[in-house]
Parts: sequence; C-alpha cells; structure tokens
Amino acid sequence: MKRKTLIILTSLVIEFVSIALVLNLPTNQPKPSTTFQYELQIAFPHLNFSYPVGIYHSGDGTNRLFVVGQMGFIYVFENHKSATEIKTFLDIHDRVHLGAFLGLAFHPDFAKNGHFYVNCLADDPLRTIISEWAVSPSNSDEADMKSERILLEVPQLHDTHSGGQLAFGPDGYLYIALGDGGPQRDPDGNAQNCSKLLGKILRINVDATTENTNYSVPEDNPFVGNSMGYREEIYAYGFRNPWRFSFDPVTSLLWAGDVGEDRMEEIDIIKKGKNYGWNIMEGTLCFNPEQDCNQTGLELPIWEYGRDQGNATIGGFVYRGLKLTELSGCYIYGDYVSGRIWALNTSSTGTPLNKELVKANFRITSFGVDEKNEVYICADDGKIYQIVHLH
Repeated sequence: MKRKTLIILTSLVIEFVSIALVLNLPTNQPKPSTTFQYELQIAFPHLNFSYPVGIYHSGDGTNRLFVVGQMGFIYVFENHKSATEIKTFLDIHDRVHLGAFLGLAFHPDFAKNGHFYVNCLADDPLRTIISEWAVSPSNSDEADMKSERILLEVPQLHDTHSGGQLAFGPDGYLYIALGDGGPQRDPDGNAQNCSKLLGKILRINVDATTENTNYSVPEDNPFVGNSMGYREEIYAYGFRNPWRFSFDPVTSLLWAGDVGEDRMEEIDIIKKGKNYGWNIMEGTLCFNPEQDCNQTGLELPIWEYGRDQGNATIGGFVYRGLKLTELSGCYIYGDYVSGRIWALNTSSTGTPLNKELVKANFRITSFGVDEKNEVYICADDGKIYQIVHLH
C-alpha cells in the first residue's frame, strides 16, 4: 500500500524522475544565485503527518493550521512549535480515489458560516469533485460529516495532471485549478479547448446558486454570454498541471506554478481571460517545433527554468511575513525533484531576479502560510518545515 501511494503522489505532481535522468537542458534565464543564507528547520518537531500535500489556515483568528493528507484526511493542530496533538478534522478516505485528496480552502467568512471547500478525485466514474462542507456546530475541530454539498464534478480519464488547488481571491470568489487531465502531451487538446474545464483555472461564486448548479458564475468572468460554447466558469486557460497557486495579499496578483513536460518549468502571473500556452508552448519554447507555433495572444511565463534546475515546479507564495523581511515581496517557490527553493523578485525593472535560498533533502509537495503570512513547506517525509536564517 505504501509503495502504491508514493507512486500515485509522483504521478499526480508529475512524471519527474525519469525525465530528469534523460534531459539536462539549460534554461535561457540567468542562473540563480546560490549564496545560501538560509536553512530548513522542522516547524513542529513533535508532529508527523501521513503524506501531507497542503497546509492552510482558516483565517478565523484561532491560529490553527490544517494539513491535507493525500489519502483523504484533513488534520488540525495548534500553531506553536511545542504542539504535540493532531486531531482529524475530516476523514473521507473511503470516498477518495487512492492518493488524490488535493486541495482545501476556507470561506472568507469561515468564522461565521463555518464553510470550507475540498478538491479531490473520486471513482466510479473517475472524476474531480469540488464540494462544500461545514464545521461541526458542537466541535470546531471537526467537520460535520453530513454537511457535504457538491458544487462541481469534472470527468477525468486519468489520475494524473489533476491540478487541485483551491483559493478564495480578494474578490470573494473561489478559484479552482484543473490540469489537462493527462496523460502526456495533452493528446485530447483539453488545455486549449474552452468548451472543457480541464487545463484551466476556474472562478465561481459559492454564495449564490442557479437553477442547475450549486454555484453561480461571476458576471465579469471572461466568457460570460459567449456564443461559442465556452464554459463560463473559466477564468484563464492553457495550463498543463498548475500545482498550487496563491494570491499576494498586498498586490492581489495571482501567482501559479505550472509543471512542464520535457524541458521547462514555469511561473505565471494569472490574468483574466489569458491563454498560458500549453500545449502550443512549454514555457517560452515551442512544444512541437515541427508544427506551427503561433504565439499570438499567448501569455508567456514571468519566469522559467530547465531540467538543470529541477523537474516539477511547486507553486508557492509571495512572502509577506515578519521573520524574513528581506524577502518581503518575493515569490517563494520550489521544485519537487531537485529540492531547490527560490525567491523570485520581480519588483525591480528589467529581468526578474531569482535567488536560490536553500536545497531540501526531501521532496517538497506544497507550500502554505499561517495567519501571519509566514511560509511553511510540506515534505514527503511527513514533516512540516520552515525557512529560517542560517546560524
């Protein structure tokens, strides 16, 4: 069981290691700085989690943290270094496709309505489910197991390239990441087909319903009222497997890491209605040079790196905490295979500056922040880490 689970995690975050052994292609961006001033420290030494793939806070002032366990669990604990107790907030392992519990988001008004949202794969048939849950009225550390309300179901043919991130934007709408559905090369052309939801970032209103759905579509979504059969839930498209996106709480910009296929990993700033190129492009490279590579109307990445630096980008967060103030405004992200963690600074004019902060000796599965915007890192060894100054 353990071996199968690890294989599935690898397939969900993408087909990393075999590609790394074959390709060692240089990036056309400047090499990142490797002056190490930081190290990784276990944030909660007394806690261990089963296959953590996400860490979140509920925004309700309780200073709790919630960890998504890949097999179908959400764990909750107090956010202090000496914490010794983990509670199970939600257990739906019996209804989740093996190793495919992927995302969590808390309603902006969670303190009052107790609503939270999950993204997972389910079987028979294989599909992505986005559902709303409520906290137990008698215990704030437990979900109400009878409260599930399914918002959206998206058919899947494969359990790879599923995306999985959920987050509420500053506009109060729920944003949802879906990968192209796999397998390799997006053979069905899902990412460029706006009549399908795969390969897209969606934007929906969970606080209103329609006659046919348990959500509504914001009136300013880019394809509202179109006559071409495009799905109105789509906010942006042309993604392969956007494994984690986040909003900068200061600028409100939406940042995403999109996992590449053979050559390039990319970081994007997501804008409404834009096409991010897959599978016409892989980063700034033509995916199939033998075919037409018309880049008209495509939004190219703000940053990319090649196989000499890593194999699967893990999208992170713009740092807005107080412990590493010299990194304020930098986008902190990493790579699943190489373990490298970088700070990308786009505030200056000209070429963005990318600095390597530290290299982990574990697989990075996700980044997260607490209520004070301090960054945490989920690892495949079951621990949660933080970046700290090198002593």
